[in-house]
Amino acid sequence: MSWLPTPSTARHIFYGILIGFSLSLTSTSLALYYRDRKREKSLEKLSPRPIELRSNEILDGVTGLIGNTPLVRINSLSDALGVDILGKAEYLNPGGSVKDRVALRIIEDAERQGLLHPFTGSRIFEGTVGSTGISIATIAHARGYDTTIIMPDDVAVEKVSALQALGADVQRVRPASIVDKKQYVNLAREYALHFTATNTHGSTHNALPPNHPHAHTLKRSESSVVVTTAESHGNGFADTNGHAELFETEEEEIRTKPRGFFADQFENKSNFAAHFDGTGPEIWRQTNGEATAFVSGAGSGGTIAGCGQFLKTMNEDIIVALADPEGSGLYNKVKHGVMYDRKESEGKKRRHQVDTVVEGIGINRSTKNIELALPIIDDAFRITDAEAVSMSRFLVQHDGLFLGSSSACNLMACVKLVKKMGWNSGEKIVTILCDSGTRHYSKFWNEEYLEKAGIPVDLGIVQDLLTQPFPPVSSITKI
Repeated sequence: MSWLPTPSTARHIFYGILIGFSLSLTSTSLALYYRDRKREKSLEKLSPRPIELRSNEILDGVTGLIGNTPLVRINSLSDALGVDILGKAEYLNPGGSVKDRVALRIIEDAERQGLLHPFTGSRIFEGTVGSTGISIATIAHARGYDTTIIMPDDVAVEKVSALQALGADVQRVRPASIVDKKQYVNLAREYALHFTATNTHGSTHNALPPNHPHAHTLKRSESSVVVTTAESHGNGFADTNGHAELFETEEEEIRTKPRGFFADQFENKSNFAAHFDGTGPEIWRQTNGEATAFVSGAGSGGTIAGCGQFLKTMNEDIIVALADPEGSGLYNKVKHGVMYDRKESEGKKRRHQVDTVVEGIGINRSTKNIELALPIIDDAFRITDAEAVSMSRFLVQHDGLFLGSSSACNLMACVKLVKKMGWNSGEKIVTILCDSGTRHYSKFWNEEYLEKAGIPVDLGIVQDLLTQPFPPVSSITKI
């Protein structure tokens, strides 16, 4: 039996195995330790946990209520799918939507750059389908500004009522393409320019008419006009067309004269920054850095760009997915590289912007905030009106959550992403609950309106999606 190891050899083999196992265990423990320390350090850089009540803490006015919204688990969807679908409850902001963050950041940035001075009779102008306007109106009076909101005349009347109650000057115009000078965003820009010119020089004849090819320059020989729009200030978006120039003027005139300020949420980088510096870090902290995916719709593009960019910075493996309603061209832009929607072909388009009952998300043009989002969007899901309506009713029945149309779209896209990826092991999918259903009584939550529009109210759409198999994929590929 000479082939048997001697007791001494066997002992050496045993010690070798023991040492090897110990080294392996030690190296694994060290790797886990350094990973946890890296995560702890990243969390330490962020502000204290949200909704943390401390003694003697009093918030400073209405703006102190903005942000630090809770992250709520959608129990019905999460339990059915075996994951955690988490909604950032942005409808709890004082203005009732995620746009409070954007409005506050736009105004604060303009003040820091000297483009707005409170209590000077200055007026903020914005073109919006509602939520951003409501947020601006909520904050503006508290900061010493008036507001003029231009919006399409087919949005839910609840938004108009809210704006008027907040003291905003509301002007409703027909829906139009962005190339139309009478489109609501273009009108907001022109009104801001003319308000500035009129109040700087004391009479309207000093301002050029809106259709004048040089209306944006507004030069005058004896003094210069301060034109304040998102294009003119240093937000990182240079104006390459020479429009909206900011001329030198007397310091006293800058500080005391009323001026019009065009908030320009679609092109203003403050929109992106509000979410990169605020919403994104909150999500990272609230999920302890364990988010698997982030899902959001896009209107101006700031939310998905800002949150997505931040989360990708912290963990490049996080999937960012777009929820896009019918009539919007962003789905095809992500999937096929072309901004196009089939409802625009062959005269099928029934209105001038996004042909859907969903308000607040969906667009058929590229904006500078959308351009920041496209490189980090991994996948996109087309959500039909019927699917959004079904999800909203499903959530009321099973979770007691009364949400708006864009929130329903986001959650439907979450379910589709989970089914597509074959997840069922506790993955964390985060989305935005943009606003509540209280702004949508007359359209999205109006059964008679939906019936006339041919949109069914069928909870079975969500039930079927939750139960039916969906061919999983191992990875996501986009153009």
